[in-house]
Amino acid sequence: MKNIKDYNIDDLKKELEALGEKPFRAEQIFKWLYIDKVKSFDEMTNISLELRKTLKENYDICNFKIAKKLESVDGTKKYLFELSDGNAIESVLMEYHFGKTVCVSSQVGCKMGCKFCASTGIPFERSLSSGEIVEQIIAIEQDTQSKISNVVFMGIGEPFDNYDNVLNAIKILNNPKGLNIGARHISISTSGIVPKIYALADENVQCTLSISLHSSNNETRSSMMPINNAYNIQELIKACKYYIQKTNKRISFEYALAKDNNDNLKDAEDLVKLLKGMLCHVNLIPINKIENGKYTKSSLENIIKFRDYLNDNGITATIRRELGSDINAACGQLRRTNLKISKN
Repeated sequence: MKNIKDYNIDDLKKELEALGEKPFRAEQIFKWLYIDKVKSFDEMTNISLELRKTLKENYDICNFKIAKKLESVDGTKKYLFELSDGNAIESVLMEYHFGKTVCVSSQVGCKMGCKFCASTGIPFERSLSSGEIVEQIIAIEQDTQSKISNVVFMGIGEPFDNYDNVLNAIKILNNPKGLNIGARHISISTSGIVPKIYALADENVQCTLSISLHSSNNETRSSMMPINNAYNIQELIKACKYYIQKTNKRISFEYALAKDNNDNLKDAEDLVKLLKGMLCHVNLIPINKIENGKYTKSSLENIIKFRDYLNDNGITATIRRELGSDINAACGQLRRTNLKISKN
């Protein structure tokens, strides 16, 4: 059966018209799903019994079960959601002064193989549907009885490897008749699938683009991120410049600092040369130590020196605030633990 949450409002209108219904029914259903957050068609009381019966016969409502929830001393909450096919994904709720942010997953597992990510080494199963992406926000709003104001696609999976479903999910999230999360409050992070950067630039979507960069030379980046063997730094930066020129939007470059790997002054100098003149921001990330991972976190002294060098040389840089470190809030760690337990 089809998941009704996979449809943006325009496509849902077409579905209902095909069933012989008026298009305005789609707006009613959207309200029930995303504002009232009902879990069954029977709760949609301003829709006829006949239509409710038809909906039940043709569609499912995706409702996630919380398999596990961890809460940090800083208020960060990490969720392991059980999917209808028995798979599991993670989402993280983070609280900032500007509101509540959810980090969502876009796939069950990841193909990218980044050496510093906890999702690497556990099987890739499949991409999430649009409705499964959106349901992460709905489930967390229901659990916390609060409104989510920001969404970041930085959880398990490569969003651009699930491009169409991610873009459709953004349409659903952004719709004022639904969850009404502004596009400027939605951020997509990619490891650097170059053709999709060009595609996103041409979509005229107002969300923020983040690029996992992590090095300014191909040898180091390839050792950290195999995607660099397919799309090297020069190709990536060319695509980023096209995106900036086309959208006039700033790109955020993520740079995870690993001790004795990419965190010295020469690395900072090379990064300045690479990004000079671009409309961008560098988000410095103290790298998380993962099981079987070879990288360790750079010292705070090094991280501060790196940031200051960038700022002093015209590249705006900030250090990402660490949240949820006591509950292993980095993507993939809870799912990895859960898979190990289930095998024992």
